[in-house]
Amino acid sequence: MTTPNDGDDPYLWLEEIEGETALEWVAARNAETAAALVADPGFAALKERLREVLDASDRIPYTVRRGAFLYNFWRDAEHVRGVWRRTTLEQYRKDAPEWDVLLDLDALAAAEDEKWVWAGARVRHPDHDLALVCLSRDGGDAVVVREFDLATRAFVEGGFRVPEAKTRIGWIDADTVFIGTDLGPGSLTDAGYPRTVRRWRRGTPLEEAETVFEAEAGDVSASGWRDTTPGFERDFVARSLDFFRGETYLLTSDGTLVRIDVPDDADAYVHRRHLIVSLKSDWLGEPTGSLLAFDFEAFLAGDRTATVLFTPDERTAPAGHSWTRHHLILETMRDVSTCVEVLTPAADGAWTRTPLADVPALSAVSVVDTDPDVSDEYFLDVSGFLQPSTLHRGQIGGDTEILKQAPARFDATGLTVRQFFAVSPDGTRVPYFVIGPDRDSTGPDSGPDRAVTGPGPALLYGYGGFEVSLTPFYGAVTGRAWLERGGTYVIANIRGGGEYGPDWHQAARGAHRPRAFEDFAAVARDLVARGITTPAMLGAEGGSNGGLLMGAMLTRYPELFGAIVAQVPLLDMLRFHKLLAGASWIAEYGNPDDEADLPHLRALSPYHQLAADRVYPPVLLMTSTRDDRVHPGHARKTAARLRELGHRVLFHENVGGGHAGAGDNEQAAHNEALVHTFLWQHLT
Repeated sequence: MTTPNDGDDPYLWLEEIEGETALEWVAARNAETAAALVADPGFAALKERLREVLDASDRIPYTVRRGAFLYNFWRDAEHVRGVWRRTTLEQYRKDAPEWDVLLDLDALAAAEDEKWVWAGARVRHPDHDLALVCLSRDGGDAVVVREFDLATRAFVEGGFRVPEAKTRIGWIDADTVFIGTDLGPGSLTDAGYPRTVRRWRRGTPLEEAETVFEAEAGDVSASGWRDTTPGFERDFVARSLDFFRGETYLLTSDGTLVRIDVPDDADAYVHRRHLIVSLKSDWLGEPTGSLLAFDFEAFLAGDRTATVLFTPDERTAPAGHSWTRHHLILETMRDVSTCVEVLTPAADGAWTRTPLADVPALSAVSVVDTDPDVSDEYFLDVSGFLQPSTLHRGQIGGDTEILKQAPARFDATGLTVRQFFAVSPDGTRVPYFVIGPDRDSTGPDSGPDRAVTGPGPALLYGYGGFEVSLTPFYGAVTGRAWLERGGTYVIANIRGGGEYGPDWHQAARGAHRPRAFEDFAAVARDLVARGITTPAMLGAEGGSNGGLLMGAMLTRYPELFGAIVAQVPLLDMLRFHKLLAGASWIAEYGNPDDEADLPHLRALSPYHQLAADRVYPPVLLMTSTRDDRVHPGHARKTAARLRELGHRVLFHENVGGGHAGAGDNEQAAHNEALVHTFLWQHLT
């Protein structure tokens, strides 16, 4: 059996997303999967319990402050597509706040006979009177944009409207926006994102909007925005050279572009008088992962005097930061557990720091929202694997209050959370979290209701790319679908992620990607060595880039797993750059059209490594027809190839849902029930 190449791939027809023959093939595979999983005696009850979690009315309604109101988007059993709504802080403090519904997507979808999915809104600042509402057709990345009046709660007749595209848009003033969108040939980059930034005035044709900035066709995208901070109003434009490098310019009133001269792999932005720079490589004597602050006007004049706000070490990495009116809240991770500090700039350029909150071990804390133009208010969410979220509100230097506390969604009796470190082949220590009964080689009882004395079913999850960190979280769906039934859940913090900063990510980029695979396999082996599970009882799950990871586990380490689930996966590494948004990921993986990169990409590509004479664990591949980020052809072709070679594979493709895989709670519950029914069938 020949290995498919780009030119002789027998399954290229499955890349025709809406092709009649392709969709017939999808329908046949979906029917097979339904027969195997939906017909399982436990499927319906499991799906109902998961839907109950997703629709629960006592979930925390997280908000964003815009002026006097707290805004929230909400979906439940009554509001399948959801409602955009707002309330006051006084009301929000109540157990049952009164919400002012601004836009009902279920009503809109019914009126227009369109499966609208909420994709956010850009509310005009600082007046908070108008919004640019983004709506996706059934969950895709591409959106339509419509102007919305918050006072009348209606779309503006004759207002700003943009047809479906991967549009970038933002307010300049009440009658002007910056926009990048699909305006025909030459307006998009090779990756399918806006190439130009235009200044569009109300009442004028979009096609005649003034171009103020243009990126190259080979760039990922161009963008423009106005900083509307009172007293610091400025315009900026930027080009993303690739997924990790870019250039940002100050756009002056006469149209002059002034380059903000930082390394092109650094993240940089301006806040009031400060230029904040997050380093991805060494600069000005400071190491990768540092966070620096400059006086912006002095920087433009050539002064490179930096205040170092954070310096990483081998165990500590940046995790994000947020501004209040007078302070910067800094989040860092130490061995993947969060720490939070408050940094305060003084008029003389000095900064002071104090702790903000004590965070329990092996937990996560995140700043949900702040009000940087007006106050030092912050909303802080604290959770853990077995600890439901608690939402705090506070004023820096003042009192704090608990606003909301989520109830427990699954029975955690006898469950523990532990962190271990596996050793990868090159000696790197790889952290991972284990949530479940206290199973190990000594076999101690983990509690009166969950006494265990040996290995059991375990599910290992990973991602390992794009500097994405997997931190502790309360997973109600996983709790009900897996932990309550006696399973162990494991999260591997492998290289390629951001758990130890940019270096941890860069260690697995390009030709070094196998390090991420080796790390994940090392964790799998360590779980077996500790007596937590066995290869036959160990499942693996990942999505998107994590789907590539699953493909690697299937083709490189099949003996380590009893079942594998890959969701919206990236699997054909020789054609990924030609499919939808794939060209934007060349900086992460390499370029198949570059002879220097082609050998390692061929070796990385699970689709091209499948063989008839290997023994593979059963596989479930899941995707969406409406995924306009990772092409459904990756999963389709791999399923077809596995079937051709005689291997066990199930395939499920949602018609809608986009890259998230589900456009509403019904789809989400169905997908999760498929995954966990499949795993439970094969691992227990």
